[in-house]
Amino acid sequence: MARKFFVGGNWKCNGTTEEVKKIVAVLNEGQVPPPDAVEVVVSPPFVFLPLVKSSLKPHFHVAAQNCWVKKGGAFTGEISAEMIVSLDIPWVILGHSERRLLLNESNEFVGDKVAYALGQGLKVIACVGETLEQREAGKTLDVVAAQTRAIAERVSSWENIVLAYEPVWAIGTGKVATPAQAQEVHHELRKWLHDNVSAEVAASTRIIYGGSVSGGNCKELATQPDVDGFLVGGASLKPEFIDIIKSSELKKSA
Repeated sequence: MARKFFVGGNWKCNGTTEEVKKIVAVLNEGQVPPPDAVEVVVSPPFVFLPLVKSSLKPHFHVAAQNCWVKKGGAFTGEISAEMIVSLDIPWVILGHSERRLLLNESNEFVGDKVAYALGQGLKVIACVGETLEQREAGKTLDVVAAQTRAIAERVSSWENIVLAYEPVWAIGTGKVATPAQAQEVHHELRKWLHDNVSAEVAASTRIIYGGSVSGGNCKELATQPDVDGFLVGGASLKPEFIDIIKSSELKKSA
């Protein structure tokens, strides 16, 4: 079964209204493959979600960068899944390493968030990945398996989950996992899904790579058999994001 290439753009905590309008203009003017060839989802800060959704071409979808673990209430500063759904935003990013490391979100907490968001009808980009210390200690596969297990134990369907492998040591550092390193972890994640969830889920779930993806390295990464796309950080704010989207054309059918 062919897995449609997926390119996400995580804008993180960047942009003013005018800067966001310029980014949207670049996307709208860019020549990209049709939606049936590649799924593109951009994730602006919460305050810009309505602006971006209303001004982007329908080629592109929009994601929130996070949501709360349960229904709204007395949780100052948090955004609920219900709020995101009410804005007709289809996607949310959960478990990003910056939230795991800076805000101490545990594997179990991320798993609970994924389950709740799915239950409210959102599609989820669920992030996993190891730190430099964990990689150097030879614990990469153990770490990403534990992070994935915490999700698998809480969800009944993977139909609306994209798994994003983001080695923490490669996020915003300019360091990139080599195509072979990325493929190795993606292959092992798919094998874990096969052995612990089902063969069907392993074959159909898209596993995308994130970690200093750029217009210069995306082509070689895109041709790896178990790399189904990218979650792009800084480069998603720049015109080269169009080149990254176009790298989907190099992907052979799975």
